[in-house]
Amino acid sequence: MPELPEIANLARQMTKELHGKRIGKIELTQPKCLNISAKRFRRIIGKTVKETKAHGKWLFTRLEPKDNLLLNLGMGGDLRYHKNRNTLPEKYQLRLTFRDTTELTASFSWFGYIHLASDEELPKHKMTSKLGISPLDEKFTVDRLSSILSGRRGNIKSFLLDQKNIAGIGNVYVQDTLFKARLHPLRKIQTITQPEIAALHQSMREALYQSIKLGGLRYERDLYGRHGRYGPEQFIVAYKESKPCPACGTVIVKARTGSTSSYLCPKCQQL
Repeated sequence: MPELPEIANLARQMTKELHGKRIGKIELTQPKCLNISAKRFRRIIGKTVKETKAHGKWLFTRLEPKDNLLLNLGMGGDLRYHKNRNTLPEKYQLRLTFRDTTELTASFSWFGYIHLASDEELPKHKMTSKLGISPLDEKFTVDRLSSILSGRRGNIKSFLLDQKNIAGIGNVYVQDTLFKARLHPLRKIQTITQPEIAALHQSMREALYQSIKLGGLRYERDLYGRHGRYGPEQFIVAYKESKPCPACGTVIVKARTGSTSSYLCPKCQQL
């Protein structure tokens, strides 16, 4: 599933390629992915595409006048820009054809969404209105993170994965984020000190920005079908079970932490 770095790169590329284009035709092959009827969705025909922004694992594309296309690629998602029809995939859930004949397709195998919300509806959109702050937001400071954590209970990993708290971090990036901050995934939030919060803030942003710079995860693809370059060579402890910890040499373990598995150094990340 694409996480924030992959979504941020897609947003940048969509703004570059689609800004100013007018939608000429649409094709929907899976109406159940919509939040409204296919008939109502067709109101986007003739509208002009403006900027695209990333928030968590969602893409927000501004349409003029007064509409917003919201995409969540779910599992196995693929969003692709086509300058000619020779590159069109065999299957897709959404196909937009622009007046200049270029096209955009969106396909996914599981849990993908294609939603439309007017400017008035957007603040009340059930799946995005309660998203937490993005860790890439300039307002996401150490003090903001400290405030978000204040008074919370439960463990730190579950907190970070909850999109209502902080939007965009998934089970891939959380591994090394916690390791660099020297926090065990099951560490209780109320026991985390201010210096550890500062370390968590730094490690979180470092991991995300490094991946963005490298085009996202290696098994995800961008708007042009290119794979990212962030992979095992960049991982520190993530998915490196039985390998030595790069900091102390202790064997990295894979542990069940709630509904997810975690990779950690039992010495550097003591509970």
